[in-house]
Amino acid sequence: MRIGIRGGRILDPLSNAEKKADILIEDGKIAAVGEPLEEGCCDRILEAEGLAVAPGFVDVHVHFRDPGLTYKEDILTGAKASAAGGYTTVICMANTKPVIDNPETLKLVLDKGKQTDIHVLSCAAVTKGMQGKELTDMEELRRLGAAGFTDDGKPILDEELLLAAMEEAVRLNVPISLHEEDPKYIADNGVNRGIISEKLGIGGSPAEAEITMVERDCLLAEKTGVKLNIQHISTAGAVEAVRRSKQRGSHVTAEAAPHHFTLTEDAVLSFGTLAKMNPPLRTESDRLAVIEGLRDGTIDMIATDHAPHSAEEKSLPLTEAPSGIIGLETALALGITQLVKPGYLSLLQLMEKMSRNPARLYGLPYAGIAVGAPADLVLFDENEEWTVQRFHSKASNSPFLGKKLTGRVRYTVCGGKIVYEAEG
Repeated sequence: MRIGIRGGRILDPLSNAEKKADILIEDGKIAAVGEPLEEGCCDRILEAEGLAVAPGFVDVHVHFRDPGLTYKEDILTGAKASAAGGYTTVICMANTKPVIDNPETLKLVLDKGKQTDIHVLSCAAVTKGMQGKELTDMEELRRLGAAGFTDDGKPILDEELLLAAMEEAVRLNVPISLHEEDPKYIADNGVNRGIISEKLGIGGSPAEAEITMVERDCLLAEKTGVKLNIQHISTAGAVEAVRRSKQRGSHVTAEAAPHHFTLTEDAVLSFGTLAKMNPPLRTESDRLAVIEGLRDGTIDMIATDHAPHSAEEKSLPLTEAPSGIIGLETALALGITQLVKPGYLSLLQLMEKMSRNPARLYGLPYAGIAVGAPADLVLFDENEEWTVQRFHSKASNSPFLGKKLTGRVRYTVCGGKIVYEAEG
């Protein structure tokens, strides 16, 4: 099938180029860029006047709950939500049921991912059962297709074990991504320890729980040379620890979730369990530090930490409900609304955080928008205002439901196929 994209503004973070040009797609790849499309040249032409055209987004941190928890989400619905958000590649976390710590479960996830319209990859667990006691067979899991390794959802407290995992990851040339919250500091996780937790009468999670772990693991990364990714960074102190580690020459990267550069702990008072997450929403100074980290390059990527839960689970009391929110379908709009419109990032820089840098971390093919590149693209209107009304995800646990945002995905193309088209 031949698809044309006419009149769009190309944003290519690989070449750092921004230009208006037509694109011809054939056999799943970009066949031409810049040559005016002739009538009758294509099976379908997407009229992109007024739209930005960028490489499809890459999310290195999603939870599709498959296998074992598919009442929350499954790989097929997660992929549909991804396409609706402009994502053409996602990497699933390993905290499924059973945990992705063995060849059978990894194969199940990867095989089911191949049945979707996008590229669904998966990490495997660092430790067996994510218990933090014994390493998985990282070499075998990597050979079978694990994109990387993470015990996301749980910190790895055993320093010697983590050091061994890092050394193995260096040998295999894969990244390790870490969830950085030390439980010894935490009572009633999901809410920042501070004014709001005191008002609610719960213990909460202090910034130190994250900062101490990030500082420790950056030093281990410097010692081993591992590609270490700090997941969903949320505190000013952790951002500074990553900044210093990078200055010392480490291979540390960091990701920020849209909710951490958009909301503060005050949201818990307004949205209750829809604002409960690990790590929690922090203070305004922390939020601004995350934005500054994105601006100056300390934080390399935007990753959603898409975490679906059922309405019944989220209706439980604050201390009992699970943490997390969905994020795939609002990430672009939050990036434009919170980062681009206020002038913290250019639109091209936002694309770098949402596609080029995530792809680079996992060594994924990334050729930008050029002849011969895979036709994985997103077309969006950076100026369109819209109200979040429904989701393609099975879940709807989002504090942004009903909110007016700016920036809307109009089309997503993956492998040369139109896999999402906005209504209206």
